Amino acid sequence: MKKKRIISALLAGTMLIGAQQVWAATEHYNDSSLTGNADEWNAYVAGWNNLANDYTQVSLTPGCAATELNFAWYNPGTTGSPVVYFGTDPQNLQEYTGTSSSVDPSLTGGNPYCYNYVTVTGLRENTTYYYAVNKSGVVSPTETYRTGSFESVNILYVGDPQVGASKGQVQGSETLTETSGAANTAARNDGFAWDRTLDIALEQNPNINFMISAGDQVNNTGNAKEEEYAAYLSASALKSLPTATTIGNHDSLNPDYSYHFNNPNPTGLGMTEAGGDYYYGYGPGLFIVLNTNNYNAAEHEEAIRQAVEAYPDTQWRIVTIHQDIYGSGLDHSDTDGMILRTQLTPIFDKYDIDVVLQGHDHTYSRSKMLYGDQQEHGSYEFRLNEAGDDYDWDNAYNRETGEKISLYPEDGDAAAIDAKNRFTEDNNCYTIETADQMNVTNPHGTLYMTANSASGSKYYELTAAQQDYIANRSQNWLPSYSVINMDADSFSITTYQITDDGSVEMIDNTFTIHKTAN
Repeated sequence: MKKKRIISALLAGTMLIGAQQVWAATEHYNDSSLTGNADEWNAYVAGWNNLANDYTQVSLTPGCAATELNFAWYNPGTTGSPVVYFGTDPQNLQEYTGTSSSVDPSLTGGNPYCYNYVTVTGLRENTTYYYAVNKSGVVSPTETYRTGSFESVNILYVGDPQVGASKGQVQGSETLTETSGAANTAARNDGFAWDRTLDIALEQNPNINFMISAGDQVNNTGNAKEEEYAAYLSASALKSLPTATTIGNHDSLNPDYSYHFNNPNPTGLGMTEAGGDYYYGYGPGLFIVLNTNNYNAAEHEEAIRQAVEAYPDTQWRIVTIHQDIYGSGLDHSDTDGMILRTQLTPIFDKYDIDVVLQGHDHTYSRSKMLYGDQQEHGSYEFRLNEAGDDYDWDNAYNRETGEKISLYPEDGDAAAIDAKNRFTEDNNCYTIETADQMNVTNPHGTLYMTANSASGSKYYELTAAQQDYIANRSQNWLPSYSVINMDADSFSITTYQITDDGSVEMIDNTFTIHKTAN
């Protein structure tokens, strides 16, 4: 997420006099030189120059169904090599071919690269597979991938790795920088921390089918930072863990996201430069991923409609978005995070969305079961800044009237303060169905989760007052992750944090939704 203003630690979590917003201090971050295993950290640092300049990491993505697996990777040169060797016998792998196209050379220092997409089909549950890919005529080392159950599915859910976001923080006698290439020591710090989180999460939960990331994989808003993607994708767990990524605001303005991730069922809706909305089925669930950096809610509704029509018989409908329209972080939840709330809430109601997974606020929260209030509300959007290289974070715009609404009005500006108050009040567009229950059956409404940073590259404060729609929230300045267990009858989610010594602690009790009928 974009950090606009930094205040002193003495002011963190408090409010300035008047209507101005106080931004959360960001001195809290994960220093990999202290929290990582010393030998592993030193080895990572020693290998960083090679890693930062290796843009050919392979990404695995869920396919259209549990029986499919998608691959994407770069190879150097002007000719692609879209071939994956895949099968149950590592000595006799089947060849799968796909498509290839050129990478924008401005993203890779002027050097030519191609990106490759391949889909493998016919996968069986609870089966061990092996694979290798062709990189310009060189076959990569063989890796292992194992499917789990297609009926009882386990999902790792994370938020905002944002590799490179620790820029400006201290590490020993140095200050972490975001300079491109191997000089991007912030990416080095965060890539190691991301790798550590996934290793620990999978050690605790070895039977994960796939992972969902709620966006901001990297920190490269509007800039070429391929070393951040190299660090993100190099995590050892990702060699065997398919990941359904979401386009965050830091991913949104560059096409390299679309090169690195071969997402299933791309709709061409909700597009920014990084791509748009997509969806897939997995076991009893339909998963819909929306690019909410595009504020055209009608297009997002059309993507949901297409997904529901394509997978009409799934028991669960789960949406992932980056912006937390119901969150509890100081930086976003009461300002830009709610921009799409009035528009998306009735759409989620209309299509019986069970759960919405969110990121953006670098804090953890779990909502109560919510649904719309069936009243008329305005519709709002963000716009790009004058340079076109980032979003205008200070202002919302009414889509119907064009009114410009300052999210941080100055003291004494009565008209701006009134406009902000009207915007905030208009976004109270929800009804609370349940409050404190940890088990609900056939609820009317949607559960909204917000994930904290999985890498710990940057944390934000919680709002001074907990919103009435929030059931639980947490900020302990530690990387966290959630585990989802889903079958035809129940959807459960449990959230954990990782301490500096690598211990795992539960930070919220397991919340479960039961269904007795479709």
